[in-house]
Amino acid sequence: MKASLDQLLFRLIELQQKPAPFTPGEVLFWDDPHISAQMLEVHLNPEIDAASRRPEVIELSVKWLIETLGLKTGDTVLDLGCGPGLYASRLARAGLQITGVDYSRRSIDYAVQYANENSLSTIYRYENYLELQDENQYDAALLIYGDFCPLNPKQRSTLLRNVHRALKPEGKFVLDVSTRECRRKHGLKKNWHVLNSGFWKPVPHLLLEEGFDYPEQSIWLDQFVTIEADGKISVYRNWFQDYTPETITDELVQNGFAIDGLWGDLTGGPYTSKSEWIGLVTHKNKTG
Repeated sequence: MKASLDQLLFRLIELQQKPAPFTPGEVLFWDDPHISAQMLEVHLNPEIDAASRRPEVIELSVKWLIETLGLKTGDTVLDLGCGPGLYASRLARAGLQITGVDYSRRSIDYAVQYANENSLSTIYRYENYLELQDENQYDAALLIYGDFCPLNPKQRSTLLRNVHRALKPEGKFVLDVSTRECRRKHGLKKNWHVLNSGFWKPVPHLLLEEGFDYPEQSIWLDQFVTIEADGKISVYRNWFQDYTPETITDELVQNGFAIDGLWGDLTGGPYTSKSEWIGLVTHKNKTG
């Protein structure tokens, strides 16, 4: 969108108002050529917990998942939102048959190249997991690092239905979701920056960051507005649905999953009222 100065000011005033929950911003921004390159760089940076957790935490999670799920050589695992294959490659090295699905072509290309260079037989697919059609194929499915939380209620129901169909009878589904403690730690954004280039744009632009809280619904929004030199406005929105043990349990049970265990993370740490994350191991309920 290109705008005159008057239009720009009115649009910025409008963007300062709370949008309705899960109002979308730019569509498929994670597959934008520039943004996807920035995202991949963040995934692979071992010093930060942004797109992915740090390597040492991933190592602990993979070990814990194999032990807790009782996975053995040859078992089939579906890694949803696999990114560049940080979990998938480690699971493949443990002798598991991994299928990774992600909607970032750049991440999938990296994962495929890494698998080829390291003689890993992992299968990677560039695909929207909301359109997953696999049926009765996997011993376990993973959705790691809060990928469930940005989805709106309809999307979450669709995803759970897809995972349920993809799993073998009694197949395991593992995920982690954020709590309000996680959001309180990071706080509401409210900053502006003038940049030559940045995460969102490779050209000079003004970046406006603002956060919105919906405490009654445990929803949080990080909104990023970019304004380029020609007046083009882009709006990027990261929504988060936060959970308590009760609310995530109810949602999973309603969609055909039985809860096997609940932790404070996916390394086996205990859940407390101060936990920023809830890690869950569930299984496909025959009656779901």
